[in-house]
Amino acid sequence: MNHTGNVDASTKDPRSLDAGSTDTDTFGPAGTLDPGSTDTDTVGSGINTAGIGPRVAGPSVMAHITAAPDVLSISWSNGEVSEFTSLWLRDNRPEDRDAHSGQRLVDIADLPEQPRIRAVQLHGNAVRIEWQDETTPTSFDSAWLAAHAPAQQPDQPECRITRWLDGASMNAARDFAWATTGELESHPRLKLEWLTRLLQMGMAFLSEVPATDPAILDAMALAGRVCETNYGLTFDVRSVAQPENLAYSDLGLGLHTDNPYREPVPGFQALHVLLASPDGGDSLFADGFAIAEHLRRTDPESFDVLTQTQVPFRYRSKDAELYAERPLIQLSCNGEVTAVHYNNRSIAPLRLAAADTASFYAAYRRFALLLREPRFQMTFGMRDGDLVLFDNQRILHGRTAFSSARHGRHLRGCYLTRDSVFSQAALLRRELNRETLT
Repeated sequence: MNHTGNVDASTKDPRSLDAGSTDTDTFGPAGTLDPGSTDTDTVGSGINTAGIGPRVAGPSVMAHITAAPDVLSISWSNGEVSEFTSLWLRDNRPEDRDAHSGQRLVDIADLPEQPRIRAVQLHGNAVRIEWQDETTPTSFDSAWLAAHAPAQQPDQPECRITRWLDGASMNAARDFAWATTGELESHPRLKLEWLTRLLQMGMAFLSEVPATDPAILDAMALAGRVCETNYGLTFDVRSVAQPENLAYSDLGLGLHTDNPYREPVPGFQALHVLLASPDGGDSLFADGFAIAEHLRRTDPESFDVLTQTQVPFRYRSKDAELYAERPLIQLSCNGEVTAVHYNNRSIAPLRLAAADTASFYAAYRRFALLLREPRFQMTFGMRDGDLVLFDNQRILHGRTAFSSARHGRHLRGCYLTRDSVFSQAALLRRELNRETLT
């Protein structure tokens, strides 16, 4: 039997219907519906509420629904409660989106300023809303509501990052994802796992990448879209006379992120070892997100200064003049660390008020000293054919010094757009899920 439940939202005094109720009740201004009810009840204004079975919404089951003119409240079987305002619901009507592209067909100015819920009905796993002063009702799938509930965390595994503070205890061969390009090409699920771990940990490796000119571009086509810079699509990291960038020298390099002077900052960086040095030139890595959170816990004042101070970065060469300003630690609107931009070699003279100078330099020094702590650094000697891909706005990298006069060292690098790497993982997951469903 197709059961349907109604809740009249036009009154103001919410009351609850028991799941096993056999009476007929009349409520005041707001109504409550229990999806587990098996009887017929009346909630306000003489509207019948037919009992229905549990409603599945994603990982949860709708256990209880309350409607008022300005809000719809759903209690899930896992104990969570989600509130959806009438304005939010009206703004997200499925019929206001193009069926093919999913893009909106209306603008906020096209919506009522204060949409009001008149009644709510349950049809299968759909919540049907009738609006005051409108003739067209709206239906929302309960799983969609669960997935888009306020404060609901993204369900994509790649968005669940894993921070690693004690880099010295990490083992690159053991703790990060490894694969060959052949495995990524032949095994979609293995590729998805590799991409997911890359995005969660901030870094992943490939082995046995051929020492040929196009090899890095061929490999990175499996991960995202390579972006061209003033260096070209790729760049070579090897020692040269009078380098325009200290990366092209024998010097050791402290932990840093690349190109904070660029807009946008490159999202991911790949480094392919064409020729490893047997004496020095080891790679250093650290999780900038984890170190930033450590600073927040241990020195919140310094953390606040570094998130609120714009730092100028500049790069100049014969064919490029690049400049950008951004904080060393960047936050989202809800205060989460979303990027670390640290490159002491390219910081330009700061334009700080005298009163702010001491506090900034103290915080800057504190962060720099953390980056120098060996316990936060993972050291790894990459071999010929190894390739590392890492989040350039999260993972700081560096190297130990070496002598090119004794032993050559040659890496080839490129940058990938941040959105393309996340898109690659999301598209592959969507394709694999479609295969599973069919």
